[in-house]
Amino acid sequence: MREAIRILLADDHTVIRTGLRLVLEQEPGFTVVGEAADGRQAVDLAASLNPDVAVLDIGMPNLNGIEAARQIHAQSETIAIVILSMHSDEGYILRALRAGAKGYLLKDSAEADLIRAVRAVREGKSFFSPAVGKVLLEDYMRKLERTGAEDSYELLSPREREVLQLVAEGKSNKEVAEVLHVSPYTVETHRARIMEKLNLKGLPELILFAVRKGIIS
Repeated sequence: MREAIRILLADDHTVIRTGLRLVLEQEPGFTVVGEAADGRQAVDLAASLNPDVAVLDIGMPNLNGIEAARQIHAQSETIAIVILSMHSDEGYILRALRAGAKGYLLKDSAEADLIRAVRAVREGKSFFSPAVGKVLLEDYMRKLERTGAEDSYELLSPREREVLQLVAEGKSNKEVAEVLHVSPYTVETHRARIMEKLNLKGLPELILFAVRKGIIS
């Protein structure tokens, strides 16, 4: 029997928190172990309760969700973090990823996507509201049209595209090597080429690129 997924829920609006708790606890194997009304309380509860997943509203008082995510991630990398937000633009998403978040949900779709998001991040995968990927792709295509640039994804070889997807899904170099039956050194070489070809500066930007292109959800 699988162990229950223990969840910390943080949102300064009691009504929203109650609604999300109902959604989560209707799912078999999910249990909400704590609720926080602001970011500082969320950080404290994460330290004392050590949940599997922390679901954090981005706009909380005393300490916002991104800073709370950063502190929670610093104290325990085993706690998977999902950010709830009204913002679908790239800047917010990139800041959330850099803070250690694995999931990013728009509030208007949270009820529909929250269960899948919690399961995905618990398994070490990334998860984003489908609307996020759509907005990012539209922005990307507009940028290509405006600048006349080519789609950098087309510069990648088939093997580099495989590596891109597996890394964006949260797999380590060793895990990617096992899937593709190559050495970790070969994976690291592919990663370096991908970053160079796509002009990316770290894993958060790579994940964001994969979301934008619909490679991961």
